Amino acid sequence: MTHTPHTPRTPNGPRLTLADVEALARAAHTGQTDKAGRPYAEHLRAVAEGVRARGGDAEQIAAAWLHDAVEDDALSERWLDEAALSRRTKDIVRAVTKRAGEPPEAYAGRVLATPGALLVKEADLAHNADPARLAVLDEPTRKRLTENYARMRALLGLVGDADPDA
Repeated sequence: MTHTPHTPRTPNGPRLTLADVEALARAAHTGQTDKAGRPYAEHLRAVAEGVRARGGDAEQIAAAWLHDAVEDDALSERWLDEAALSRRTKDIVRAVTKRAGEPPEAYAGRVLATPGALLVKEADLAHNADPARLAVLDEPTRKRLTENYARMRALLGLVGDADPDA
């Protein structure tokens, strides 16, 4: 179900603050859980904090809060088009939004071609691949996801440890 929260449409009007974006993202994902059964907002927060820890700017942090919103049908593409966000934030959200039937190579290419998107995807992959999150999953799911995350990191040229503090 796609939610369409009201957002100012004035081209020169005020932009959504990071607090506004966080609140919208949390509201849009209300009731959703991740594969481990945890509230989905925990993943969004972790990705936003991962972007911040990696030196990301406010536009990237906003995109981190919204990185799964369109993909998960929590917010519509129309909402994103009309949202009072920077063009760069919108471009990053679009870049990291997976498309049905899209080969991983095409997805990685789009992420790499979009300024600022790689950092958001890196933080997303780091949280998705967190051993503590994966540990609660059944072995076949854990193995499949671990392989998928490693493959995407390789396609994106992300080598070495996923932890920015390592």
